[in-house]
Amino acid sequence: MSSVLGVSVGAGAVRVARPFTGDSAEQAARNFGAPPQQRYARARSGFDGPPDAFDVQAVPVGERRVDELVADAVGAVLAADSRISATAIAYRDENHARAIRAELARRQFTNYELVPDVVAALEFLEYSGELQGFGTVALYDLGASGLSVTVVDTGTRQVCFSERTSDISGDYLDALIREQQIASGRIAHPPDHTGLIALDKLCREAKEQLSSSSAVALPSTEGLVLLSQENFEALIMLAVESSARMTRDVILRSEQPVQAVALLGGCAQIPLVAKVLRRWLGVPVIVPAAPDTVVTRGAAMLARPVLHRPAPAPFPTAPREDAVPTPAEPGQSWSARPGAAEKFGRRREVSLAGVAVGALVVVAAIGITLGWGSQVLTHDSQRQDAVTSSVPASTTRPSTEPGVASPTTTDATNESLAAPQPHTYTTTTTEAPTTTPGPNTITIIPGLPPVVVPTLPPLFPPAPPQQVR
Repeated sequence: MSSVLGVSVGAGAVRVARPFTGDSAEQAARNFGAPPQQRYARARSGFDGPPDAFDVQAVPVGERRVDELVADAVGAVLAADSRISATAIAYRDENHARAIRAELARRQFTNYELVPDVVAALEFLEYSGELQGFGTVALYDLGASGLSVTVVDTGTRQVCFSERTSDISGDYLDALIREQQIASGRIAHPPDHTGLIALDKLCREAKEQLSSSSAVALPSTEGLVLLSQENFEALIMLAVESSARMTRDVILRSEQPVQAVALLGGCAQIPLVAKVLRRWLGVPVIVPAAPDTVVTRGAAMLARPVLHRPAPAPFPTAPREDAVPTPAEPGQSWSARPGAAEKFGRRREVSLAGVAVGALVVVAAIGITLGWGSQVLTHDSQRQDAVTSSVPASTTRPSTEPGVASPTTTDATNESLAAPQPHTYTTTTTEAPTTTPGPNTITIIPGLPPVVVPTLPPLFPPAPPQQVR
């Protein structure tokens, strides 16, 4: 028989919840969407045990990173209980989700899913019947690092409006107790940071005990923490009223008919919080049992085994230099490929041009080797000069019309500046003499300038004439 694991991520602690023996992941997946069962109002997850049938453990965060602590907690529970086949982790915002996902991927955890903490809280509250008959509710979550107020539709589980603040938090209430105890003279101010952390932890314990008792007395190395519930409520009254005002403003901005307010988080156990909210809002205020573990148990109810995951798409890579080219299909000639005829025509043109250039180079090399390079260069220079001079040269000579006198007055000067007199230009064209091709002038390639080939002398002197005897 398998089991599931639910995890909630908080600023002060990471909590894990496992259902007791008898609540399996297969049964939860099989009964997903089942109608309400027995005495519970709604059981979307298929969980058929009582709402408190969970083994919940909390791991303090301390100085560690939350994502690393979540990965450590999940790994430790999975190693200790091999029956766990599904894990659901509730996150508060996208930053939490990205950090947790990256850390779990680094440790190669795959069989898990991330769910919003609002959805996990609704899952548990609906199953336990706390929200029966309410269509739109406000979730008041007061934890260690701040307060979140979320207006949500229970039917569609759509968040209508949400807001978070750190002006009031569990840590802020602990600091109020600490400062009050130091001001009373019963507690000496800690000398270092370590002593301050220990005193804050002691004040947190006093706050938790005052949720169910009328007074508390806790000894410490710095003195005795002594506080009554009446003094505690007077100490935190302004902060609690400020949170009630914020909740009322969020409900008004959501423009939704909120029918109830559900309290979550560790500070929801303080009786003054529910009392002030009822007075300020005028709607039912729901305080579930163990409100600090509602999200954790709801996440366990939502845990499903990950059965199918799409295969990741292959990452496109550039072709390697030593890659073997793909052979052509059988029965298909190279000329039948797209662009083959065009490439062959281009290669043929390039080959013919290369042969012509090579012939010119051979002729020039022979002439230079036989000592006639200077004549070749001289004839070529004369031919270039002739070609250059054969281009018509135009010269312009401005001439002023006769009979136009230069102005001598100021008006005449201004008139000449505004509208200058027209000038007549005469153009003289000079044509250079053309060169008549000689017997040694040949044209190798049509369209290119002709080449003058010098007359080569004989290699051997002529034989002397023979005498007649």
